[in-house]
Amino acid sequence: MSQDKAALRIDRRLVDNGEGWQLELQRYHVEGALDRSRRPLLMIPGYAMNTFILGFHPTDRSMVEHLAHDGFEVWTANLRGQGGSVRGGRTARRYGMGELALVDLPRVLAAVRSDSASAHAIVDLVGCSLGASLVYAYLAHHPDDHGVGAVIAIGGPLRWVQVHPALALAFKSPRLAGMIPVVGTRALARRALPLVRHVPPLLSIYMNARRVDLSRPDLLVNTVDDPVPYINRQVARWVRDRDLVVRGLNVTEGMRRVDLPVLVVLANRDGIVPAATARSVADLLPEHRVTVLEVGEGDRWYAHADLFIGAEARREVFEPMAAWLRAQQPVA
Repeated sequence: MSQDKAALRIDRRLVDNGEGWQLELQRYHVEGALDRSRRPLLMIPGYAMNTFILGFHPTDRSMVEHLAHDGFEVWTANLRGQGGSVRGGRTARRYGMGELALVDLPRVLAAVRSDSASAHAIVDLVGCSLGASLVYAYLAHHPDDHGVGAVIAIGGPLRWVQVHPALALAFKSPRLAGMIPVVGTRALARRALPLVRHVPPLLSIYMNARRVDLSRPDLLVNTVDDPVPYINRQVARWVRDRDLVVRGLNVTEGMRRVDLPVLVVLANRDGIVPAATARSVADLLPEHRVTVLEVGEGDRWYAHADLFIGAEARREVFEPMAAWLRAQQPVA
């Protein structure tokens, strides 16, 4: 085990969401580096994904490792249907973004506040891809009592200003998108990735295969979870209508009332969440509240997954995130 890995402490617990699920919450810290004067940091993964990718990098420190070694107390949460979260035997399988954003996210936030070693009850949030959208939805519903200090949105859509043609086709009909059951996604990815990695254009919507080490596809596929048909339907409706509506509230309009600093991290050639869509929150909020970090240029372009596992992600993504977070901490 490397010295880096040995120094990183990981604690896992399950959080009851009150609706039959035990949500997986993990805490990461490096005892000698932990700065308890900083706010704790909670990270929410994207759709049909889990927190594995936040703690994995094929050749360098992962995002979680980098932040923990920088002195942050880092928490990662798998909401219902993700990673190691556990469903009760009689719990309904049907759920959507409302349940994730307004039931699960508040439960894990409360657990972090309760169990954190930090001196603060306020929590900073990092939302990844659809995880950022869930953060937006939570904040829009709680503009004055969110208990959040700062937000980082990594490749996260708010308003669909631009949609990749392949995504537009896949979600053309909300009804059809919601009717397609998808199971065995991880097994499918395990078989497909060793093949498609030799044809970089097939992966380009999701990653720049020339700048990601794909020699261990057996590890990388651990971050893949099965999509949820009802959420497929919600995403299709959202792409069609441009704005996300959660439990009757237009999240785009609701975010106008949220007074928080936001860092938007986006990839310049992201096919999953195009740059214009990831930047939409910056077009909506006052300029002084939003910082945009666009990663990639020319032949060194970035796609969606490269923000987490790209060869230079530690230097070009993780450290700028850490520096921005340090600047948002309260003055002692």
